[in-house]
Amino acid sequence: MPHDARELILIRHAPALTGGRLCGRVDVPAALDDAPALARTARALRDVADVITSPALRCRQTAAALFPALDPPSDPRLWEQDFGAEDGLAYADLPDLGPLSLEALAARQPAGGESFAQMVARVRPALLALGAPGGPVAVIAHAGTVRAGLALAMGSAPAALAFEIAPLSLTRLRAYDGGFSVISVNLLA
Repeated sequence: MPHDARELILIRHAPALTGGRLCGRVDVPAALDDAPALARTARALRDVADVITSPALRCRQTAAALFPALDPPSDPRLWEQDFGAEDGLAYADLPDLGPLSLEALAARQPAGGESFAQMVARVRPALLALGAPGGPVAVIAHAGTVRAGLALAMGSAPAALAFEIAPLSLTRLRAYDGGFSVISVNLLA
């Protein structure tokens, strides 16, 4: 491990109250009723040096539940993928993307939105900025943001789409001079 490396702990927000709809940029609240899960997650994060969130309500609420004494900053580059015209649609009304290869899925750009590959490019500078030496940084964001971090570590946006990211899961990356390595993925406290 390089001596100037820093650990990034990417945390997917608590379950979102989506009402059965795709909510990338739709700002919905988090379900914070699982106190034991929140307490376990908070204990697993007790050694973090810094905390940052996506501006999304569900991420800020999760941060407040995990770190009640803090008011962490947010970074708009950590938002979930912009699904454009598909954002807010009921899951039943979304196009069937199952037949697409991971490469085609990473390149697919919904009308008025961004592709996953574009999201990875947006997230990259935000995560690199957090990679300066120091203690671990907790990044409370979205499944897409976590996958973007994995894509950066693996050098492949399509491959990162194969990962499922559970609510309140921890994905640990090591940030080093200009890059990332994967420590662990999708761990529940």
